[in-house]
Order: sequence, then structure tokens, then C-alpha cells
Amino acid sequence: MNLKIATEIGKCLSNQIRFQILEWLKEPEKHFPPHETLKHFNDGVCVTYIQEKTGLSQSTISTYLTNMEKCGLLISTRHGKWSYLKRNEKIINQFTDFLT
Repeated sequence: MNLKIATEIGKCLSNQIRFQILEWLKEPEKHFPPHETLKHFNDGVCVTYIQEKTGLSQSTISTYLTNMEKCGLLISTRHGKWSYLKRNEKIINQFTDFLT
């Protein structure tokens, strides 16, 4: 990881809600119901559930999640009309290693 990428991740995490989302996604089964279609968290959490939990507008949460995905913190998977997000543990570990 280089300084530019680490700085972008740091900016992304400077927002309390984005940081909270990342924390929730660490243990999704504790914070979200499984989507009624998939019944598991292998591909992450349905974006609708994340939006509902935050209480933010759809446009705000969409911007937050897009930014988190762009800097590599989240991985997106699509099933039909539903998008699912999970943590990108590889990037998160690289970021924490970079900081130490």
C-alpha cells in the first residue's frame, strides 16, 4: 500500500457513519438479517439493509458506499436487482499494516 491509497482510505474513514458501516460488516450476522433470497452472508449484506440501519437517505448512503468501494474497503456483488457489500479484508489488513 502506498501513501496516496492510505490517505484516501483515511479520508473515507473520517466519517463516523462510514466507519460504523465497516464495523457492522465485520460481523454482519449480528447486525443485519440475511436477505430473504440468499439466506446467507457469503456475498455480504444487501445495500437496502445497510441504508435502513443507518437511517440515511438512499442518495446519501449510495454516495458513502460508492466512496468506500472506490477506495477498496468494500467489495460489491450483484444478484439480480440486489447489490450486496462485504468488507475487503485484504485492503483493510494492508491499511492497518501500513499504519504500524
